Amino acid sequence: MPAAPGSGSNEQRDVYERQYSAQGDDARRYGAWRALCAANKADHVVELIAALPGPPRTLAEVGCGDGVLLAELARRGIGQARHGFDISERALAYAAGRPEIDVAERFDGAALPVADGAYDLGILAHVLEHVPDPLPLLRETARACRAVVVEVPLESNISASRPVAQAGRDAIGHLHRFSRDGVAELAADAGLGIVADVADPLPLAIHSFFAETPKDRAKALAKSTARRAAFTVAPRWAERTFTLHYAALLLPR
Repeated sequence: MPAAPGSGSNEQRDVYERQYSAQGDDARRYGAWRALCAANKADHVVELIAALPGPPRTLAEVGCGDGVLLAELARRGIGQARHGFDISERALAYAAGRPEIDVAERFDGAALPVADGAYDLGILAHVLEHVPDPLPLLRETARACRAVVVEVPLESNISASRPVAQAGRDAIGHLHRFSRDGVAELAADAGLGIVADVADPLPLAIHSFFAETPKDRAKALAKSTARRAAFTVAPRWAERTFTLHYAALLLPR
């Protein structure tokens, strides 16, 4: 998970500095988790940018964390120059060590140190739900990037309304529960429109990653299968019932 920019940057930065300081088996496990999630996010980016007039040459990921998504996009041949911005120095140290990333730069969570339209594509992947006020960050990313891919979990649903789900969101710093309409409204307020989108109930590999026992793995399989089936048959019902990951390509109106 990337470090979340915003008005609470100092506190948030400290949280993520601790997360990226894991050692030994914990560090390897969380690294594998971030790589798995990055592959899923990259699937969405690749699908969405097909709606652009041409492939993006310059990419900027805002809230890039350790740079694993940019590295995954590079492996898929996306972009010729890839820049990452984050508020966590420890995360950026990892990102800077990746040969696929040309620039890994710290910023203050508010203003990107680049000119207007500096990049073909900006990426905000699982960042906006962590930000106290998402609109300024989306506007700033759109200022610097001619197109923007946003990805958030759609947590405005029945399952995510449970107290145990709220406790889980609090633990990982989710400050907002987005709906599809909420993303569209946020985009419109930033002067952007959605030109392509994708919703995903997530693959079994993600649902089962932290399953330790045969019983846990069986539950993960049942959950993944049921959600995929429900989403296939009635996608909008699925959105209202359980959490999907939602990615959208935004362009200026």
